[in-house]
Amino acid sequence: MTGTHISVNSIGTAYDQRDMRVMGKLQELRRNFRFISILGFACTLMSTWEIVLASTAFALENGGSAGLIWTFVIVVVGYSFVFGSLAEMASMAPTSGGQYHWVSEFAPRRFQRLMSYMTGWLCVWGWLSGIAGVCFFTAQLIEALIILNHPTFVPQPYHATLLIIAVAAFSIFFNTFLAKKLPLVEAILLLIHIAGFFAILIPLWTLAPRANAKDVFTTFNNGGGWNSEGTSALVGILTAVISLTGSDSAAHMSEETKDAGVVLPRSIMWSIVVNGSLGFIMLVTFCFTLGDLDSILQTPTYSPLVQVFFNTTNSYAGSNVMTAIIIITLIASAISTIATCSRQLWAFARDKGLPFSSILAHVYHGWDIPLNAIFMSFIVTAILSLINLGSTVAIQAVASLSASMLLTSYMVSISTLLLRRYTGPNLPTRRWSLGRWGAVVNIVALCFLSVFWIFSFFPPTAVVTTTTMNWNSLMFAIIVVVALVYYLLKARHEYVGPVMLVKRDS
Repeated sequence: MTGTHISVNSIGTAYDQRDMRVMGKLQELRRNFRFISILGFACTLMSTWEIVLASTAFALENGGSAGLIWTFVIVVVGYSFVFGSLAEMASMAPTSGGQYHWVSEFAPRRFQRLMSYMTGWLCVWGWLSGIAGVCFFTAQLIEALIILNHPTFVPQPYHATLLIIAVAAFSIFFNTFLAKKLPLVEAILLLIHIAGFFAILIPLWTLAPRANAKDVFTTFNNGGGWNSEGTSALVGILTAVISLTGSDSAAHMSEETKDAGVVLPRSIMWSIVVNGSLGFIMLVTFCFTLGDLDSILQTPTYSPLVQVFFNTTNSYAGSNVMTAIIIITLIASAISTIATCSRQLWAFARDKGLPFSSILAHVYHGWDIPLNAIFMSFIVTAILSLINLGSTVAIQAVASLSASMLLTSYMVSISTLLLRRYTGPNLPTRRWSLGRWGAVVNIVALCFLSVFWIFSFFPPTAVVTTTTMNWNSLMFAIIVVVALVYYLLKARHEYVGPVMLVKRDS
């Protein structure tokens, strides 16, 4: 099934056309992503080695170098099972809806509609807050670079707000005027992602003094005042979780991917291999070149990363170039995040799950992208950036809000898949399968996710004040309540659960 404005070359393979017929959807977007471009999309969106470096302050305070390294290993192992579970579902139903569609298909009939609807809201807000989060990390690095070069500069809240909006606006340009070239752009960004890795790694290896291996791997820090170093390290696990969250991004681009039923799961699994490996190598290198932890955490730039670069090179020019590389790759992440978020918005609106669904679901002929959803992603990001004017702590919580919401969507979708395995009917046919290990992989994934989810709500210190509170829990609760109220008042009369359109028997 295809819209009349989509050319024959853009509708994908026979498998793609069959999948769209089975899911009861029209082909409205161009399928111009292939394996390398969609792999680049997923890798640059997560930007694992960049984000884990940009957010090290939190984990160094809670865990130290040893905590940072070992929690990253735990997260990579755990996410391998999560990625595998999501990859199999993406092969069963390669749709831009992602998790909320999978829940609609696999949940018990009695709960399908409400569970699917709530999962859709979680995904939408998870990705909306994800845009704000990555733009905020970028803004922080830009401010740190300014402070390094101009020590008298005192950043004001509105500076970060304007920088967040500027990064988002720049990313919108790539998602609109360069939309037809986005696959090529993503392939190029993958090369920048990998080349930038070596551009940072080599100076650290060759110029920075090295710490003792025993100290790096065994020295923990309990700067948050928790009851044990182990608890402190688990609180700091959020840094690793954020750097690897977003494996479902490729799935939300499925209706723009050729041969999606097999290309998507392969790209999802390769993304954990590529980003997990790069992230681990960079993280260990960074911890070996960290220097004195207390002085790094008290840096006037407010960024341990920028301070380590300066200590390593003893050069403003060298520090500027190294930091600029990470800023560029984080902007690339923002480009991919906006693309993912807009497709999630568009797909959910297509099933009438949001206010103004008819507007958000509209695709303009000639553009063949969800323009209205793209611009809505920008508008919400700009609004969220205003939070920084009142509370820097609150805008920081937006990043953990993205993680907790997406983690919840993973848990719900994998749980319904596991239930379907045991209660039937048989799972849909798929071209990429976990085989007989499927149930085990799903169970292990849920065990890891439950730990990640719990600690995503923890504050950075044991003594909680208005400045150390993790406002993620409050924002999470507000969004869930608003979603439930909207469902009861309006959406239950309009929302079309995707399973109602699925025609697998035919």
